[in-house]
Amino acid sequence: MENVVTKLDRDLVNRYLAIRSVTEWLAEPLGPEDQTVQSMPDVSPTKWHRAHVTWFFEAFVLETHAPGYRTYDTEFEYLYNSYYEAVGARYPRPHRGLVTRPGVGEVAAYRQVIDEALVEYLSHGVDESVAALVELGLQHEQQHQELLLMDIKHVLFQSPLRPAYRPLADVSTAPDIAARPLDWVRFDGGLVEVGAEDGGGRGTFHFDHESPRHRAWLEPFGLGDRLVTNGEWRAFIDDGGYQRAEWWLSDGWAAVQANSWRAPLYWNEVDGGWESFTLNGMRPVLDAEPVCHVSHYEADAFARWAGARLPTEAEWEHAVAPGGGSHFQHDLHWQPLPAGPPDGTIQQASGEVWQWTSSPFVGYPGFTPAPGVVGEYNGKFMSNQMVLRGGCCATPVGHSRATYRNFFPPAARWAFSGVRLAQAQ
Repeated sequence: MENVVTKLDRDLVNRYLAIRSVTEWLAEPLGPEDQTVQSMPDVSPTKWHRAHVTWFFEAFVLETHAPGYRTYDTEFEYLYNSYYEAVGARYPRPHRGLVTRPGVGEVAAYRQVIDEALVEYLSHGVDESVAALVELGLQHEQQHQELLLMDIKHVLFQSPLRPAYRPLADVSTAPDIAARPLDWVRFDGGLVEVGAEDGGGRGTFHFDHESPRHRAWLEPFGLGDRLVTNGEWRAFIDDGGYQRAEWWLSDGWAAVQANSWRAPLYWNEVDGGWESFTLNGMRPVLDAEPVCHVSHYEADAFARWAGARLPTEAEWEHAVAPGGGSHFQHDLHWQPLPAGPPDGTIQQASGEVWQWTSSPFVGYPGFTPAPGVVGEYNGKFMSNQMVLRGGCCATPVGHSRATYRNFFPPAARWAFSGVRLAQAQ
């Protein structure tokens, strides 16, 4: 039976074009040199991000489902496949910054051709399975929009000039208000349900590793009503936090020594004070703002020093599910903002910074990876990673939800990652 073009199909086209345009807007202030550099193996060049998300749509939608579609360039599969073993060989991730050609202009042309082909295909109407693949690709592109900002921040930090990525707001003169005291919000615990509900249709989405919904037992606990601040982190530093092994996990202490950590990533000590590099350039560290760019090892050490711990992801989800969000990428202020006055609720539940939990990234009870090649998206990474929750100031609006499970290795610091404390009640 021939597909019928519906309002849902038109909405999908509009959503596709809107999200794709955001990627180009994010890349707009960056010259060809900016877009080619790779500052460490975990960072990918902006040019690569733009091409990779485009290849995703070409490989998994157009080449697989669009009748008569002809591959744009057979070499792109090798260059822009990230980790899909079932697709074939790929260029080594640590060397992406060495690929000067195709250039920025050629990548832009590639994006335009794929956009035209995909819009033409979608305009004839698609079934639910194809629509689900397109939605997965859009969610994937939004992940890379955040990665683009994370990565270019690390790239620009390597320059002694400390250039601003896109100075959209004057945050250098923001008032250094005093951080308010931390309050605790108490929870009785008990048997709770966490995870995403399976099913639903267009307009609903979750990644496979967010489900199945299941029951978890929680002992009574308390959660900090706001995020840990820069001022609190300064106190940790001043008390020898990075010199005292008793607060650290063994692997964390080894990372401190191997990498000479003495403060969060992007902090720099100047005349007895601290400044930090932001996407708007260098600025003073403001005590009331949430601490950002700390690893799981640092988050865990700080929590021990503070007489607390990190929450489990089940505690976090149960506690913040009714909570409100903060600010995200579209606010154009790519620094976490201070909490408001205490009101007895969990503030800064989402947005601001990703919040480390004490939970390893493993499958939920009954988890099954998605069928086919896209099953490699999350399940294959369920080892040596820790879960973060909540989204950050670089996360696209609408991309975060209470069940979203982000994950990074415990030593990773270039993500917009911070800390919320927990304790036994």
